[in-house]
Amino acid sequence: MKRLFKHIAPVAALTLLFGMTSCTKDLDVSPINPNMDTQVNADGLFNKCYANLGLQGNGGANGDCDIDGLDGGTTGFIRQMWNSNELTTDEAICHWGDDGIQQFCYNTYDMSHPMLNGYYARLTTGISYCNHYLEIAGSADATKAAEIRFLRALQYYLLMDAFGGIPFSTTLAVPSYKNRQEAYTWIENELKEIEPALSEAKAKTSSDSMYGRVDKASVWMLLMRLYLNAEVYTGKAEWAKAAEYAKKVIDSPYKLNTTGANGWSAYQMLFMGDNGESSAAQECIFPVLCDGKKTTSWGVTLFLMASTWDADMVGNPNDTYVDEEGKTQMNCSNGTSEKWAGNRARMNLVRMFFPTGEVPQVQAFEMKQAAGDDRALFFGVGHSLMNENGYMGDFKDGYGVAKFINYKSTGANVMGNDSQFPDADFFFFRVAEAYLTYAEAITRQAGATTTTPEATEYINAIRSRANNKDLHTTYSMKELCDEWSREFYFEGRRRVDLIRFGKFGGESDYVWVWKGGAKNGRNFAATKNVFAIPADQVKGDIKQNPGY
Repeated sequence: MKRLFKHIAPVAALTLLFGMTSCTKDLDVSPINPNMDTQVNADGLFNKCYANLGLQGNGGANGDCDIDGLDGGTTGFIRQMWNSNELTTDEAICHWGDDGIQQFCYNTYDMSHPMLNGYYARLTTGISYCNHYLEIAGSADATKAAEIRFLRALQYYLLMDAFGGIPFSTTLAVPSYKNRQEAYTWIENELKEIEPALSEAKAKTSSDSMYGRVDKASVWMLLMRLYLNAEVYTGKAEWAKAAEYAKKVIDSPYKLNTTGANGWSAYQMLFMGDNGESSAAQECIFPVLCDGKKTTSWGVTLFLMASTWDADMVGNPNDTYVDEEGKTQMNCSNGTSEKWAGNRARMNLVRMFFPTGEVPQVQAFEMKQAAGDDRALFFGVGHSLMNENGYMGDFKDGYGVAKFINYKSTGANVMGNDSQFPDADFFFFRVAEAYLTYAEAITRQAGATTTTPEATEYINAIRSRANNKDLHTTYSMKELCDEWSREFYFEGRRRVDLIRFGKFGGESDYVWVWKGGAKNGRNFAATKNVFAIPADQVKGDIKQNPGY
């Protein structure tokens, strides 16, 4: 059983720890203002700052939500980060009728988009919790204060990345406005300032008391990501700095997981029900914790499993039963009872693993063998590849994605602790990101159009971990962009990478199926590279982004 990290209470106890209300009264409040009174248990508020990333509110999956005005299940931090960064790209498409899904899939989002409203509110509310903790207990424990300042900086980073100019305050006062350059500078300085107070970088499993809490490596990862995208954010490239912090991570005690178990590949173990306990944990620098009994949510790894699965998909060939005719059959399961049949792969994503040949209609465990790459976890039986009908298509109008499952690596057929909610943590930062960042940064720093020998070495290490035998002596920038997708698809970051490579909004040489709402793809305005500030939040000093 996974234990929560020290001082983090089970979700059912969180409400008792708070002498406060932790929800915005509606989405028309000032962005930095959780409407909290001052009678707060400091440990409970410390917990809440972390819990905001994994829980919708104080009561678990079916309890009250911190964000009023939207269905609680849709407002989870990971879920909305995923929607905005995946459905808008060449990786994912969904056919659900939820308000906002079609606009994401066709890149027609605007300032009235309800899910962007929820994402904005989730981030600004989380920042408020951090500000409140620092106001009442920031001087009590230097390490804990640095951790909360990191969580605040992380959410400011995500706010800046998604929305450009942002509301800003380090107190519970009404926020001012920082443009993207100003936000970038503040985040950079804040991360450098808190680094000395954080605990040393150390790989951990869920049995360690500090598992789930940030350490120095988390700062290196966020600085690395900030610098890698600096040219997008500020107009000035910072490739050398991105490479510097990527190398800090690579040389740290955190390591790329290269160990599989009981038939599960080293790659797949990163997304399984015991990823916090297995060798996979050594790759994770900052997990968002999930426990099927203690921290239930519709918005973290359950969303990633259930939304990508239907009742016909097989996740584990060893999970079998004997039918009425005495024949052994495979169970159709992701390790949970939830199968929502919504998000599926766009053709372009699957094609990255089959650039020249036909894509077979086979089970996911057979697909990776056909692709010669353990990362090709797509389900093609009974599915079409082409996304013929786009948003209007059903779940089988595109290949299923069997990447996230709640089976455990401890045996051939072992599931999580709960039949509905998973134990799989969400690995927000993992070492593989540092490998690809370092490869990209040193190549761009050299002004090269193909990867340098050292960069190629790190890309090949990633491909070798996936048992891909097609190891190049050099990679083009297009191939590197594709490698980012092959390694990190459906992990909530694709939009950011496409923008950095000049493949998202604006005049681009790359279109994907249904990009811009056209079946064969079409470009859309570069102003769509940032989302609109929700209309209700454009007041006071807060300025709307161009193009909206």
